[in-house]
Amino acid sequence: MRRIYFLVPTVASARAIVNELLLARIEERHLHVVAREDTPLEDLPEAGVAQKSDLVPALQRGVAAGGVAGVLAGALAVTFPPAGLVLGGGALLGMTVFGAGFGAWMSSMVGVGLPSGRLEKFESAIERGELLLLIDVPRGRVEEIEALVKSHHPESELEGIEPNIPLFP
Repeated sequence: MRRIYFLVPTVASARAIVNELLLARIEERHLHVVAREDTPLEDLPEAGVAQKSDLVPALQRGVAAGGVAGVLAGALAVTFPPAGLVLGGGALLGMTVFGAGFGAWMSSMVGVGLPSGRLEKFESAIERGELLLLIDVPRGRVEEIEALVKSHHPESELEGIEPNIPLFP
């Protein structure tokens, strides 16, 4: 999946684009609109926490850091076991899984509170009243969707394509 970013000047334009994308068989769960808080989106699919916050990148970093810490803690526990305790590979695996889970949990709590680094470059346009439309599409349909939006809505501006989006959410 790829994420296409479009800046749209008005709610009416965004609604028209979303309706055309729905007719082009892009599911509503793959459409996200980011706007100023005082902009009434009505029936437009508003971006959720995963799109507006730093949740997913923080989660990825937390899993990696926690997993490394778990491997190190497990290796120490196996190398220098507590008195009278025999530890093996299961302890190493268990500590790794626990570390990755704990890292994911802690970092996701922090990431939810931080604004998305990917949306920083659009903040000034959003504050001016424009809407940011995020469209998640399969790789093979990127050019088709770009052409569809550009041909019917020349007022919208293509702002880029994110090469890979997370599989969740």
